[in-house]
Formats: sequence, C-alpha cells, structure tokens
Amino acid sequence: MIYFDLDYKISPPSPSFSYSISSNFLTSDIFLIKCVNCFHFRIKDCFCEGKMGDRLRSTLMEDLPVHLILEILMSGRLAVIDLISLELTSRTFRETHGLFPKKFKSLVDYAAFQLCGLSSIYASLHCNAQEELLKRCNGNWKRLLRFLMAVEQSSDMVETSAGNMQIRSGRYHTLLINDSAAYSCGSSLCGVLGHGPETTQCVEFTQISFPVPVQVAQVSASHNHAAFVTGSGQVFTCGDNSSYCCGHRDTGRPIFRPRMVEALKNIPVKQVAAGLSFTMFLTRKGHVFTCGTNGHGQLGHGDTSDRPTPTCIELLASIGSVVQIAAGPSYALAVSDDGTLYSFGSGTNFCLGHGEQQNELQPRAIQSFKRKGINVARVSAGDEHVVALDSTGYVYTWGKGYCGALGHGDETDKTTPSHLTSLKSHLAVQVCASKRKTFVLVDDGSVYGFGWMGFGSLGFLDRGASDKVLKPRILESLRSHHISQISTGLYHTVVVTNCGRVFGFGDNERAQLGHDAVRGCLEPTEMFMEKA
Repeated sequence: MIYFDLDYKISPPSPSFSYSISSNFLTSDIFLIKCVNCFHFRIKDCFCEGKMGDRLRSTLMEDLPVHLILEILMSGRLAVIDLISLELTSRTFRETHGLFPKKFKSLVDYAAFQLCGLSSIYASLHCNAQEELLKRCNGNWKRLLRFLMAVEQSSDMVETSAGNMQIRSGRYHTLLINDSAAYSCGSSLCGVLGHGPETTQCVEFTQISFPVPVQVAQVSASHNHAAFVTGSGQVFTCGDNSSYCCGHRDTGRPIFRPRMVEALKNIPVKQVAAGLSFTMFLTRKGHVFTCGTNGHGQLGHGDTSDRPTPTCIELLASIGSVVQIAAGPSYALAVSDDGTLYSFGSGTNFCLGHGEQQNELQPRAIQSFKRKGINVARVSAGDEHVVALDSTGYVYTWGKGYCGALGHGDETDKTTPSHLTSLKSHLAVQVCASKRKTFVLVDDGSVYGFGWMGFGSLGFLDRGASDKVLKPRILESLRSHHISQISTGLYHTVVVTNCGRVFGFGDNERAQLGHDAVRGCLEPTEMFMEKA
C-alpha cells in the first residue's frame, strides 16, 4: 500500500495493496484503497488522537464526498496507470452511483472537464470557441486537458519522465533546465554561459553555479546575455550589460556569473524574455517590466529613453494581466489573459502585425485578431517574422516571408496575421520562430518545420544546408520521438522529448549542440549533461 497525505508524499509501500490515497479531514484520515486483485475500492476512516485508534470502518467509494474524489483525481500526482485503472473500474463508476453527470464517460472524464475549466486559456474563450476546441479534440476532455497543459508548458517547464525540463537556444549557445538545475553549452560570448571569465566555450552541458542555492524555474537566451528565474521568483542575469539589458547599473564589463537583479528583489517574477539588447520580465501579478536599449520603443514606456533597471510598463498594468511575453531583436510582444496580443517597438519587417512598418512606443493591440474574435494563447518572436498560436490550436504567421518562413507556400510578406491553413487539421501546442525558419509542435508530439534550412537547422535530411521549405513539413528525423518542447537559435535547433532526452541539429561550430565531434549535424544528435 502506498500512502499519500495532503502533500502527496510517498510513504513506504506494503505488499497488501497497490495504492492508497489519504487526505486529512478534521480529526480523521480518509483512505481510498484499491485492491490489486479485484480492483475494488473502499474507504477506511481512521480516527486517532496522537496515534492510530482502534476504530476502523470500511465503506463503498460512492460514500466518499465527490469533491474529495475530484480533488484526488485533479491533484496532478496520479500516474497514468492509476487513471487507467479508475477508468476501467466500471462497477465503481456506474451511472447509478450519481458521482458525475451522465454526459461524461467516466469520473476521470468529468475530472478532466473540471480541470479544463480551471485553465485560464480555456476560461477566456467564448462558449462557441470552447465547443469548437472540444470538437477539435474529438469530444475527448482528456485530450483537451492535455492540449491546455502542453500550451501552458510551451513557454515554461515541460514534464518528462526524467523530470521537469526547459530548453532554450541562444545565438551560439544553448541553455537547459533539468530538475531545477541550469546548464549551458556553446560559446561563452561576454559571459553568456555564466561560468566565469576563464570559460570561453563549453563542449557539453555544464551546470551553472549561482551565488546562493537556487532552484531555477525558467530561462531565456539571447545573443549576448541570459536571464534566469528561480522558484521563489528572483531573477539572475549574466552576459553583456553595456546596454543595461541585464538590469544592473554598472556597464563597465560583462557579468560572467549570474547576478541577482536587485531592482526586482521584492517583486516575484515568473517569466523572462531576452531581446537583442533589452529584457522583459513578467511578474506573478501579470505586470511587465523592461530594461535596456529603447531606441525603437521596445521597452514600451512611450518614449525612446534607455532604462538601466527594470521599469513597469504602466499601460499594460492598467489594461489587465499578462500571461506570456516574447522579445524579438528590437520589438516586443505580450499576451493578456483575455487573449489579446500587444506589440511594440520596431515596426521593421511588419513584425508588429498592424499593417505598417512604423514604430510603436507603447503596447498596441493587434486588431485583426480582435475583429475576428481570435484569442491568442502563445507567441514567438523571430528575427524578421512572428508566429502565434490561438486558444483552439490554430497557427498564424506574419512579417517577412523570406525563404518561406511564413509557411504559406511562397516568400510573400504578410503585414498582418495570416492563418496557416495547411496545419488547420492539426492541434498545435507550441510555435517557435527564429532566423527565417519556423517550427510548430502538435499535440501528438510531431514537429512541423518550414523556412530556411540554415546549415541544417530546419532538420530535413533530404534537403541541402541552404535550401528553402515553403510549406510545413513533418520532421521525419524526429518521428521516433515524442517531442515535448523545441527551441531554435540562429543556425541550430534543440528539442526535449517526453522521456527527458535532448537532441540537437544544425550548426555546431561553437559546440552549441553540446559536443565537439563534428561542426554540423543534419541528423538529430543526442546531447548529454556533464557527469557529476
């Protein structure tokens, strides 16, 4: 028997039963027990005062309060086999028990429905959009829940069988989080790897040391600086701070090791986005702070004055809560909790999505999405184009169409967001844009790519290193893996699988793929962390 308390901590198992889930309820412990042999569920109510009492009572599962059952199912701590066992226990979940509405296939299905309702992405949709999303998931609430979770994790940590992970590729380097530890490999230009002034290059993932013990929760990589968010919401940065992009006032020399951003010490942050010479910070309250170069208005404060330390964008704070941010070379994007996408900064290449190329000094909502009632869920800022994912799994692109980076079968520019119809039958969960190339991850773990091959960084083994792919194609080289997250830099691309394996392909001249065997990899090559 395996016991779980309210924190779901595992106690030593007993050979009698396979699982037992407990929840402290006033003065009693309520145990839900599943017998290995007959799959019968029963409850033990154990009253105790300082120690286990003598009075035990067994009853049927239907006597357990529905809210407690749902709490167990929705805790996110049950393994897949547990849910399968519950699904198959038809005797327990007969409609006559009245544990859930008849329109749901099972209690697990009902719990998935309840969890979907708690998602900010799903809750922001109108009824018609919610119905469309359920239809796109074939009426399966569990698949819809998986979709929502995958979208939420696309800009955060992804859960793998080897632990929670996040991968981010910079210009000539790669950053990785594995179980709260941060690793880096590649070129240490201006100290971007965080290993000190003596390190110029790392040929394998090497753990980054912080000045104090921290658990790293999110990371962002740019050309010459990096930013890290800890589990407690503190922010550390390293790299070139000559433009104030690291959030520190001293600009005399690079910051070779992660340093805490003092201006945000008492403001918990949940996400960072590093642009070319500026940085965005998204707080847990949904406010956006920016610092660094502001020549094009990319800091969003209504002027072109640089900011040496993070400053709150008042306009966004007055509008509502922001749920995701993205930074391009000299422009910025912010997604609000109601699905509105705001853009500001340089209008070059039509990346702001307003139909013209003028700069925007303050956040401005992209009206084409608003007019069509489209709720944006996530967005990725490329060098010359943008790709967005809406709350029903559709993909949109705009900006420069060089080399087919927009995926519409040509190289034509799009001045406003354009629906990528060739992927409309797929449920996209992540979008990723970089130098003239785009990737789309769909809910079955497959990856579609299009644009410029760029030294093999697009991942197609049958195409040359400088070829163009004008329409989305599935990456056959990754078919044997279920991809959970993807990130692409200037000339290299990295992915994390649901098993926690990391693969990279493309340019490796500066060891950004985590090895020094070859200068380039057309075929995905596994990347390993340094051995402790």
